[in-house]
Amino acid sequence: MTKKKTPKKSKSIRRKHQSVSTAKESIAVHKTHQKIKPFYQSKGLYIYNNDFLKTNCVDDKSIDLIVTSPPYNVGIEYNSHQDTMSYKKYLSFTRKWIAKCYRLTKNDGRFCLNIPLDKNKGGQQSVCADITTIAKEEGWKYHSTIIWNEQNISRRTAWGSWLSASAPYVIAPVEVIVLLYKKQWKKISGSRKSDITKKEFIDWTNGVWTFMGESKKRIGHPAPFPVELPKRCIKLFSFIDDTVLDPFLGSGTTLVACAQNNRKGIGVDIDKKYCELARSRILNETTFVQQEFCITKEQINKV
Repeated sequence: MTKKKTPKKSKSIRRKHQSVSTAKESIAVHKTHQKIKPFYQSKGLYIYNNDFLKTNCVDDKSIDLIVTSPPYNVGIEYNSHQDTMSYKKYLSFTRKWIAKCYRLTKNDGRFCLNIPLDKNKGGQQSVCADITTIAKEEGWKYHSTIIWNEQNISRRTAWGSWLSASAPYVIAPVEVIVLLYKKQWKKISGSRKSDITKKEFIDWTNGVWTFMGESKKRIGHPAPFPVELPKRCIKLFSFIDDTVLDPFLGSGTTLVACAQNNRKGIGVDIDKKYCELARSRILNETTFVQQEFCITKEQINKV
């Protein structure tokens, strides 16, 4: 019994199917590359309610300076982030977002990374050393480390073996700001206009910064840093009108500092409530004229 041959599709039909397929692919690519709308926008400041690893809101090689304090993975109760990963998973997550930061930064861009020196909760880990190593492996070049003395030694509760050499804990009551750069340290892009004073320059080029941390209760966020931290980084390592990125915006402190010091700012946060908090702080803690734009809940859901 002979099998019936399946009739071949004519060339015109095949071409029609190919063109339909190509059109669908083109639409899919367009949707993929269509930038999300900002949650808030005002006079050079942008807040995006999105996952930094997934967002396409920032162009490659467009950022002059990154200032951020990522999750520390010490069990802080954030609204939309699990802060209790295994250390291996935490470092894997860190590698991904640091690699993305590298891609988004200009060749003469800088990176001020506020992280713990180390941690004891859940086992001793050399956090600063491990994350700095990852950053270098992803292409960042190391410049220096600033020690931030928060003066919070009185809050200490863990001593290990009290008054005994058996197993005492040594805890440094400081955090660090690791200073990295992409291709070259000398900054040649931007306005080349600095607004730092002589006293600020002398004081802040000393690699030990002493100022108090921020109140969680006052800000309404579980892990805020004070405006003083991004202000120093912004004035010391960027020019007026440069673009500053904070991929973990949180309560919006970095954008507040941008607004107060004539820099453009982009902040990304996965949690909508924190985006609302950041927006509120920009409106209440900055003095420039606001021309705000805030998309509606329905628009957010469509993105």
